[in-house]
Amino acid sequence: MTRELLRFATAGSVDDGKSTLIGRLLHDSGSVADDQLAAVERASRGEQVDLSLLTDGLRAEREQGITIDVAYRYFSTPRRSFVVADTPGHLQYTRNMVTGASTADLAIVLVDARKGLVEQSRRHAFVATLLRVPHLVVAVNKMDLVDWSQDVFERIRDDVERFAAKLEVHDLTLVPVSALQGDNVVERSAHMPWYEGPTLLHHLENVHVAGDRNLIDARFPVQYVIRPQSASHPDYRGYAGTVASGVFKPGDEVLVLPSGLTTRIAAIDTADGPVAEAFPPMAVTLRLEDDLDVSRGDLVCRPHNAPAVTQDLEAMVCWLSDRPLEPGRKLALKHTTRWARAVVKDVRYGVDVDTLHRREVDGLALNDIGRVVLRTTVPVLADPYRRNRATGGFVLVDEATNVTVGAGMVVEHG
Repeated sequence: MTRELLRFATAGSVDDGKSTLIGRLLHDSGSVADDQLAAVERASRGEQVDLSLLTDGLRAEREQGITIDVAYRYFSTPRRSFVVADTPGHLQYTRNMVTGASTADLAIVLVDARKGLVEQSRRHAFVATLLRVPHLVVAVNKMDLVDWSQDVFERIRDDVERFAAKLEVHDLTLVPVSALQGDNVVERSAHMPWYEGPTLLHHLENVHVAGDRNLIDARFPVQYVIRPQSASHPDYRGYAGTVASGVFKPGDEVLVLPSGLTTRIAAIDTADGPVAEAFPPMAVTLRLEDDLDVSRGDLVCRPHNAPAVTQDLEAMVCWLSDRPLEPGRKLALKHTTRWARAVVKDVRYGVDVDTLHRREVDGLALNDIGRVVLRTTVPVLADPYRRNRATGGFVLVDEATNVTVGAGMVVEHG
């Protein structure tokens, strides 16, 4: 039986203890190899093992030319498998937080118990909710440095809940922890008997994420057309891709966009053979009853539940480039498996991510977030991001350098 996967992102200000927290999760869940732990023990200064070296140590190794995946860590428990996106805490790395949280089911924002909810904590919580990460955990760390005080925790909890009331937070959990000592990370804390909630790992293992998937709006962006034309499969024609949302079954009537032609699903194939249904995030090949002209970038959906076919998009954009985003700028736009060219018609406003107030701007600078109006050269098959993260998100690419310069979330379409 395959274990359910949870993707989560960590964020916090510099020195809030993110690396130590991830190291503690890895160590106390038994996910660290003996030789790796021995190396960390040797490298630690002082009497206590510095678990932050489990992540920070890898960065040093990569600088020496050893290729190790640092941004993403993988571990598992008997209940679940996990992918951790560790995002930098510095203000200038908001774009890294956007990248790490864009596919996350859950975000952990670390707060230093001594400092409380600082501007950077607010920024990270806002970005997580803007990206519609369904579950938000605020880990109040370094409780050992405030004498395990219930009053300190409750004061921070009240601040967090007041700020969260301005955001669209569907599921908010606060956990008092000491990543350094291990309290409430994997094992319950004897120092905080007043806290009756779950440990951090228990929450990660049990948070319900299957219900977060959109199983209503059937969306299948075509990634590749399979035509082997071999002796064993002379007439095979299949359309490969990943189910973005909804459920597909053989016999279902479907609509292919942008052509607008309808047909039925003849069969659904996978690497392990045919299946009776396909749902996110399965990678499958659809075979259709009729011989239609379908190519990469097209989208298969239901006849009476289709995305907008539009060339006008209003979107919240996080700008990732040193060169500002200004009206008139021409960019490439990548949406699901479809490419288009786009021109920036207007920058409506920027968002002050610390106060959440709108501000008038001429353009967006590096790490700015604002509302932008775009016009594309070919129709885009888009849903609002709040309804569908897969078909409501896109990236903007500089055509001259091929560098990704913006991450967008569709708010409205023409």
